[in-house]
Amino acid sequence: MAFIELHYHSDALGTGVTVNVILPEKAKTLIGMNAEGGDSFKTLYLLHGLSDDHSIWMRRTSIERYAADFGIAVVMPNVGRSWYTDTAYGAKYFTFVTKELPSVCRNYFRGMSDKREDTLIAGLSMGGYGAVKAALSCPETFGGCASLSGALNVLRYRGGLINEEWNGIFGTKAEDYPDCFPDDVFYLVNRNLEQGIEFPKTYLWCGAQDYLLEDNHKFRDLLQEKGIAHRYEESEGNHSWKWWDLHIQDAIRYLLKGE
Repeated sequence: MAFIELHYHSDALGTGVTVNVILPEKAKTLIGMNAEGGDSFKTLYLLHGLSDDHSIWMRRTSIERYAADFGIAVVMPNVGRSWYTDTAYGAKYFTFVTKELPSVCRNYFRGMSDKREDTLIAGLSMGGYGAVKAALSCPETFGGCASLSGALNVLRYRGGLINEEWNGIFGTKAEDYPDCFPDDVFYLVNRNLEQGIEFPKTYLWCGAQDYLLEDNHKFRDLLQEKGIAHRYEESEGNHSWKWWDLHIQDAIRYLLKGE
């Protein structure tokens, strides 16, 4: 696999950004890894959590080996503590991840398929929320999403974050429309159902000892109640990399093969 640290100027954010990219490659002399990259490949946009950055998946997991086994590209952007949102303070991180970044990557890396079914998004904790929100908000772009220990009930976290930070990201008016908050994945599910929007292939995992388990149960229950196809898995585990390293493999396998 090729590993690239991409630096470019983001028009969406008005500043330089850093993105880590893993690309399939055909290498005849590579030992110990799959090297059967094709001329066209699927892409997984892989999102970090609240306290991390774009480098974390490479540092804490074997995502490069997993990507080689599945023959996919992986794109890992840095969004700080933005909650993958076009923030109230003006930084358009959601636009950056969902609109600009796929276009930029397909321009730089011509092997990336532009088909919806070949474009996937996943993440952990804050990134799990970002992945689900992106797929529900941009169904024309993402054909599948996965959330590991997702911080899915974003309205509940208002009291847990510093209020000034939360207000800067989501705005002070969120409390005025809790049932139609456009950054709330629960609202997006109901909106998409009403509008007849196609749902992405969806994988959810949360550990039985994770402090976000209740929120994941709530989102799982909504999908079940509405008859929306998905896979929810729960097993031993807390909010830590031991489990995310293990279950990102399950997530990719399900999104690619339905297994």
